[in-house]
Amino acid sequence: MAAATKPVAPWVRTRLRAAPGAAAALFLLVLLTSCLAAAFPRAVDRYEDEGLRQAVADEAPSRTVLNVTASAPGLEVEQEQRERQLTERFARTAFHAIVGSLKKPYVADPRESSYGLRAPAGSKGVRVDDAWLPRPYGLRPEFTLYAQSGLAAHATVTAGRLPGATATDTRLEAAVTRETARRLHIKAGSVLHVPSADARTIAVRITGIVAPKNPSGAYWSAAGLLRTPQLRSTDGIPPSRYWGAALLLDPSASIALSRSWLVEPYWRIAPDTSALTARELPDLKAGLAYTMDGPGMLEVQQATRSTGTEVTSGLRDILIRYEDLRGDVTPVVSVAAYGTGTVACVVLLMAGGLAADRRRTEFALLRSRGGSLRGIGRRLFAETAVVAVPAGALGFLLAVALVPGGRPSPAAFAAGAVVLVACAVLPVHALAAHRRVRLHGERDDVATARPSARRTVAELTVLVLAVGAIVALRRRGATDGGDGLVALAPVLVGVVAAFVLVRVYPLPLRRLVGPTGRLRGAVGHLSLARAARARSGAGTAVLSLLALLTALTTAAFGGSVLAGIDGTRDHAALLATGADARVEGSGPLSAAVVSRVRGTSGVGTVTPATIRSDAEVRDGTRRLPLAAVDPAAYARLARHTGLGAFDAGALKPSGDTIPALVSPSMAALFEGGRLDLWMNGEIVSLRVAAVRATTPALAEDFLIVDTRALARATGVPSRPTTLLLTGTAIDAGALHKAAGGGTTVRLRSVERARYVDSPLQTGATGIYVAAVAAGAGFAVLALLLALARAAPERLALLARLRTMGLTRRQARRLLILEALPQALLAAAGGALTGWAAVLLLAPGLDLTRLALADAAGDTTTQLSTDPLSLVLPAAGVVVLAAGVASVQAWWAGRRGSVRELRAGETT
Repeated sequence: MAAATKPVAPWVRTRLRAAPGAAAALFLLVLLTSCLAAAFPRAVDRYEDEGLRQAVADEAPSRTVLNVTASAPGLEVEQEQRERQLTERFARTAFHAIVGSLKKPYVADPRESSYGLRAPAGSKGVRVDDAWLPRPYGLRPEFTLYAQSGLAAHATVTAGRLPGATATDTRLEAAVTRETARRLHIKAGSVLHVPSADARTIAVRITGIVAPKNPSGAYWSAAGLLRTPQLRSTDGIPPSRYWGAALLLDPSASIALSRSWLVEPYWRIAPDTSALTARELPDLKAGLAYTMDGPGMLEVQQATRSTGTEVTSGLRDILIRYEDLRGDVTPVVSVAAYGTGTVACVVLLMAGGLAADRRRTEFALLRSRGGSLRGIGRRLFAETAVVAVPAGALGFLLAVALVPGGRPSPAAFAAGAVVLVACAVLPVHALAAHRRVRLHGERDDVATARPSARRTVAELTVLVLAVGAIVALRRRGATDGGDGLVALAPVLVGVVAAFVLVRVYPLPLRRLVGPTGRLRGAVGHLSLARAARARSGAGTAVLSLLALLTALTTAAFGGSVLAGIDGTRDHAALLATGADARVEGSGPLSAAVVSRVRGTSGVGTVTPATIRSDAEVRDGTRRLPLAAVDPAAYARLARHTGLGAFDAGALKPSGDTIPALVSPSMAALFEGGRLDLWMNGEIVSLRVAAVRATTPALAEDFLIVDTRALARATGVPSRPTTLLLTGTAIDAGALHKAAGGGTTVRLRSVERARYVDSPLQTGATGIYVAAVAAGAGFAVLALLLALARAAPERLALLARLRTMGLTRRQARRLLILEALPQALLAAAGGALTGWAAVLLLAPGLDLTRLALADAAGDTTTQLSTDPLSLVLPAAGVVVLAAGVASVQAWWAGRRGSVRELRAGETT
């Protein structure tokens, strides 16, 4: 007898062929969700790495390099050994030993690192008496001699040649940079007579002028004197200035230098910024500590053969400052990530629940015919995995392509988590619903369904955990170990609100059913009755409401954060300029300049002010910042800008004192309400007219007086030194041209743009906006899934009612009125939870570092509610729900009634 063959087709192939549309929808959902999930950690890694690299690159190389300085060998070392330790060969060997002792991830950049010898040791140079050198204040210039490695590779000779290896005890060759030659009048062939430590005169011949190939690199900028001469100040009062410059020698001249001056060997190790990553920040700090304070210091001292070797660097402070900034930014970004992730997870759960609900009769039939839970679950998992795994892999690859940079492992983990959830939802939902065999469908609307004890315990457990976490957050704050709670706060608030609202919302609807039944027409009564019974199951109601509440809360929180950032930057820019634009002169501005500025395109009003710094208190111990203004015009400006508005009449002179608008710090100087100042040889008495925290003309400490009253008191007319401008679309180029030379022009818009140049700020803000947008998209999808689940029943209901004479207009009204209670519930609940989340997090969340990376330590900007962010998303939910209901009614009218009224149909 021939062997029997299996009469059934494979389960997975049969299901995919039977429902290709559902498989395609699942594929797209998993693809989109896994792509977003994988892109998020990569985007965070990218902006954090870029922010760290720019934070290091923006600092002066003198602060970022690892400075190793050693004392020259003493007399206790034999002459031959001492000279050997000062040769270029020894310095090169020590350089490689120092670089080899560094612990990763601190990696040296050999192109910008350098080593050599400096003479004389210390910060002071050697004064040179040559009469042809410039002498500001009559002081001789000061030169420091450097025998630094790699000069030929880092410089281009523009005149003459590089110094050679012809150094003697009385003659040296050196080069200078083009900037040094220009400012100190040095030419190729010039000879400097430099006194040695033992009073001999060393003739230093300038053989060439060089131009740095990379002036901003660490080779030239780690010691700024190498590249550019400096005007240094003496310690006298008043201070005098003199030139300080560098002479560049061949490294072979180190022995000759050591015979004439006390020398100092040095090694400058520049970090390779391209290798810095934010995730290695703790290891990088540990590596620096190892070399600067730990066992690595012993290795450095062994390499330099000097126990007096010092290792210093400002890089550690830079890393700490960046870490603090990232610590302030991360909790804010995490709020959007947790909120969007929660909504995406809810959408996956709802999609699986919708699929399980559509196939309820199929699973019930399998169970009634002996199908085991394990067998059904295994087949459903395989059926979903065939679609979800390729979609997740493709989403991961798409995220890698769209977001270059970042670690692959967190992205792969995030995409894998999405795939796992998508594969597990359908079998878990089906097995939970069919644990026991059911003989018939059971009614599950909230009008009759009673929560099980298990569900009640689960809800109470979640509520207790959520409330406990919120209370802990309120008590600890975001800055005291509460970062995780800060990120979870909107989700926790949404969970609490969803459970409470799902339990409560049918009650008022049921109370309205009776009164509406006595009205004319059955549409209102029927819609309220159906909304109160909500046949979508309690679990689905909680999920859909949780998705909407979390998305609305995240959107409201995100809108408030973004509005707070914009407001902080706008206010900081306004404080910096005092108006829309500011023109400051080095002295009094002429009437022609004021006239040209008034006629500049975009300028509305011009408020002159005379800023004076010669106002001294009577005992001469302190100078105070004072501005003389026209009270009426200045009062209008203060009201327009919102910076310390006051009544112009308050500055009207009366009696022998001049009224002044003062800052709180200045008000403390007024004894008995009066302050005497010395100005132009006269005593000027001021009294406090009003106290304001801010004012347009001056920042922080200020005294504002009437310009005419001040002129009468001092006998000198006041001429404006500053112009404060208001207007829209001020032409920056035309304003600079009108102001002319000798003035400083600052625009509020330019100051505003200066606050957003950090990759950490722009990256975090961009990710926040993208996360909020993605959360809104998933929330819309959750709403559509909730409506799609009830679509078959609604279509069947409309078909039956149309046979009873229901018009299309009445059908549209019925569906809209049925959907509105839940939509209004979600909108109101979302607005309230958003407001609660903002109120909850505001005391412990500082937006200042996200808005202004270089803000002062005492500057704080707390989160505040943005009304538009609360209202607009909530209104969008209501509009969307009404729109979908209208489309469903329109579609039902086109389809006709035959399909929905088939014989044997049950609902």
